[in-house]
Amino acid sequence: MAKFHGVIGYVRTEETAPGVYTEVITEYSYTGDIIRSARRWEDPNRLNENLNITNQISIIADIFAMQNFQTMRYIKWNGVSWKISNIDIQRPRLILTVGGVYNGPTN
Repeated sequence: MAKFHGVIGYVRTEETAPGVYTEVITEYSYTGDIIRSARRWEDPNRLNENLNITNQISIIADIFAMQNFQTMRYIKWNGVSWKISNIDIQRPRLILTVGGVYNGPTN
């Protein structure tokens, strides 16, 4: 089983001015195992195909991760930010299923 060490981006919304809300990103480092490694090309009748991976990464979750798993947005792996599409809670671990490339804001 391959090992994982990387960062996970948490996104929360904060009021920066009266009536103005912005997304604040916080990244934390985690270690764990890569349980499943697979990829698939999607052909949505475009010029370039989209790459989606369906990897599952099991991280050793700390208290912050357990209390804030609903705000996890992306995971950085192999130099790319990937969307987290599913989270399975198996204490003391979180099993993260990774989807396509994350194109939103990062730190």
